[in-house]
Amino acid sequence: MPFRFLLALFLAFAAPMAAHAQAAPAAAAKEGPRATVLSFENEAQLNELAAQGKTVVFFFASWCPNCRATVNELNARWAEVNPELTLVIADYDKETALKGKYGITYQDTFVLLDDKGEGIKIWNSGGVDGLNENTATL
Repeated sequence: MPFRFLLALFLAFAAPMAAHAQAAPAAAAKEGPRATVLSFENEAQLNELAAQGKTVVFFFASWCPNCRATVNELNARWAEVNPELTLVIADYDKETALKGKYGITYQDTFVLLDDKGEGIKIWNSGGVDGLNENTATL
């Protein structure tokens, strides 16, 4: 994955959260644990994460306005995401094998994995509310 893309995703998620934590360390401590966000590396990574707990793959495209809106909402409301969740960001344009594995034909798609890394639920969009609703049953 290109460094600029990873840096942009990191900055979109981590930088504002870090700034918030620095501005209000006492409030951040009271908030408790937060969900984790990672970049897709390989299927072995997904399988390991899925074996450890709730894992969702988000197929993101930098050119997609819906994807950018989703990232903005996730960034703004990240504290509301189930803290037991790991969100793995996959580049929609580059991860063709992963798209094929899960039958993904559209960007801004989420895939909930079972403990073996198999897709058990797929949905488009929905932001934080959709992420929490679609992962509540696992």
